[in-house]
Amino acid sequence: MGRIDRINHQVKREIGRILQQELSDPRLQFVTITDANVSKDLQNAKILFSVLGDASQVKAAEQGLQGARGMIRSLLGQSMNMRHTPELFFVFDESIEISARINATLKEIHDEQENRH
Repeated sequence: MGRIDRINHQVKREIGRILQQELSDPRLQFVTITDANVSKDLQNAKILFSVLGDASQVKAAEQGLQGARGMIRSLLGQSMNMRHTPELFFVFDESIEISARINATLKEIHDEQENRH
């Protein structure tokens, strides 16, 4: 595991902890950090997140994360021993939603085949 991979893992873990333990915004209650991609120069970090709920809850979570971005960055800088804390960019991770749709479609196909036989 390389240096950037370790930093990505630690950033993901710390931001998840910050969301659960440090912030009290109800819009962030069901947010899960799925990945963190810190640039090689450590200046920027793309943080992927998912939300349990519908599109309105995703939108609310995005707004909550954008509003708390400065606080999350500050708390991240305090908890990690880095010379420079990267600028955070939160992006909704659609892969979980896509995976759920694929599984539902496969289940429908399987059920239809069983009903035919």
